[in-house]
Amino acid sequence: MADRPLSASAQKVEDALAALGLGRRVVESERATRTSAEAAATVGCSVAQIAKSILFRAATTDRPVMVIASGVNRIDEKKVAALLGEGLKKADAEFVRARTGFVIGGVPPLAHAEKLIIFLDRDLLALPRIWAAAGTPNAVFPLTPDELLRVTGGQPADIKA
Repeated sequence: MADRPLSASAQKVEDALAALGLGRRVVESERATRTSAEAAATVGCSVAQIAKSILFRAATTDRPVMVIASGVNRIDEKKVAALLGEGLKKADAEFVRARTGFVIGGVPPLAHAEKLIIFLDRDLLALPRIWAAAGTPNAVFPLTPDELLRVTGGQPADIKA
């Protein structure tokens, strides 16, 4: 994790964190953090502490729906669809980029191009510290569960399979 200027996307996340009153620094490394295991190895935490952001498309309304889950949990799409009140479809790379402003593998829980519907895995809320993607596939930042709730406005839910 070299001490060099952040990429534009990672800087956008760090600026958003500062604007929200969080003095969190984005960590951008040369190692990929695209998967939960890679991110955990890079920052030295458990895989459970990685907050993975997965974007879906609402099947009827085409609204963007983000689920932020613990890195060890699989998402039960039927549970998410029930919470949403409509079915879910997979979001392709173009949809993710257009709706969030970020690439798959680096989508942060904040600073999106438009307002998203967000559901938060309850398991994340039991951890003292979590790490989330910060705009690129090799950037992350730390935060607490309370901070995650505040910056996302997400709805805590049982979403794991």
